[in-house]
Amino acid sequence: MSGTTSVPTISFTTNGFVVPAESAIVTGLQTDWNAAFDGNLDFSIPSTPQSQLVVSQAAILGDMDNQLVQLFNSVDPAYAFGRMQDAIGRIYFLERNPAQSTILEIACTGLSGVIIPIGALVVDPSGNIYFCTGQITLAANGTGTATFAAQNTGPTPVPDTVSIYQAIAGWDTVSVSSGAVGNVVESRAAFEARREATVAANGAGFLPAIRGAVLKVSGVLDAYVTENDTASPVTVGGVTLAANSLYVCVAGGASAAVAQAIWTKKNPGCAYTGNTTVVVQDTNSGYSPPYPSYNVTFEIPSGSAVCFNVTIVNSAQVPSTAQQQIANAIQSGFTGADGGLAAQIGSTIYASRYYADVALLGTWAQIVTIQVGTSLSPTATFTGAISGTTLTVSGVTGTIAIGQFVYGTNVLPGTIITAGSGTSWTVAVSQTVTSEAMSSVAASNNDVAMQINWLPTLQNADINVILM
Repeated sequence: MSGTTSVPTISFTTNGFVVPAESAIVTGLQTDWNAAFDGNLDFSIPSTPQSQLVVSQAAILGDMDNQLVQLFNSVDPAYAFGRMQDAIGRIYFLERNPAQSTILEIACTGLSGVIIPIGALVVDPSGNIYFCTGQITLAANGTGTATFAAQNTGPTPVPDTVSIYQAIAGWDTVSVSSGAVGNVVESRAAFEARREATVAANGAGFLPAIRGAVLKVSGVLDAYVTENDTASPVTVGGVTLAANSLYVCVAGGASAAVAQAIWTKKNPGCAYTGNTTVVVQDTNSGYSPPYPSYNVTFEIPSGSAVCFNVTIVNSAQVPSTAQQQIANAIQSGFTGADGGLAAQIGSTIYASRYYADVALLGTWAQIVTIQVGTSLSPTATFTGAISGTTLTVSGVTGTIAIGQFVYGTNVLPGTIITAGSGTSWTVAVSQTVTSEAMSSVAASNNDVAMQINWLPTLQNADINVILM
């Protein structure tokens, strides 16, 4: 009959949309064609024209059904990707983050009152250039902290040291206080996680609203928000929070914009805990200059360098580039470029998170173990100096051992102890470091917990591959 068909259609069930099997579509088409030709068609021979046409038409219909189901499922934020996910994000006034630059918090010293302007430049030992994102004025003691962003977007490793690239009179020295590794274009999983977190930004006065507003600030890479609602100090995630205080730890973003986001969402009258204070003005209608001003305090996290020992089976199939390939794979997981969630402030970093990234490199990557450590949970602390590959130590607290990673203000990434004992040790990277406070870390844990004022960072050189 006209207007009818025996071809099954997409059905909607409690489990979602279900497409018919392509074999069922073929059967339905054969019935329709036979009805059109008065039952005179033989489909028993696959090579006949009618059989070929039915199979081709079934493939076309099956592909169309699959595309429709994909479109239908993309309405669900749990499955949306690409353009459909971008559309869902716009409902919440969110845009997918483009590739982001590595952000550094730089301690600057010089003459009191010297201005470090937007666009001032510093450079790291690898030649990466960073520009100042917000003007600062050095305090009476000649110090100040400014935020710098890498000129190139993407996961540039956080350097241990930088130097002034563009001289400014009265600006003398710079050092890295902390940093956040940049990202490639925001992945599907990361965008959905941020969308969920920022939904609460439409509210006010509760923690998810504050975090949601902070995460919407341009350049913010990570944020952690909590509070102490008691009348006495309490310790949360390794940080002591003042009585009745709000705690916001933020990596990246302009300090003024971060402070403004916090102030617009917090309840009136609460105290703050943090290491950075910014003055925010209330410019709402009804006020004229001078506007009411408020001090907003939040935390800029310390960089917690993470190190890995990756042990794989030695074989003839292991390529000469294994070290670099494994380092890139783990870095991909660490920054969330593999589609999973990145290492975050206050999170626990599980070594098992990176097994899949390494295993996907090929059958040669037969993993024995992956273990992890972090510089802010050291195995030993000491005063050290390095001349060439000789590390001389004194005042040791804890135990130094072969295989440990060495950290210090001027120590290069990938500095691993390879031999020695007592006060004299040999390290893998030749360098010159005058006497300074150092620490050593054994990457021997299945997981490490970040405090809520620690931002996990990772250098490729701190991923050590061991062939067994």
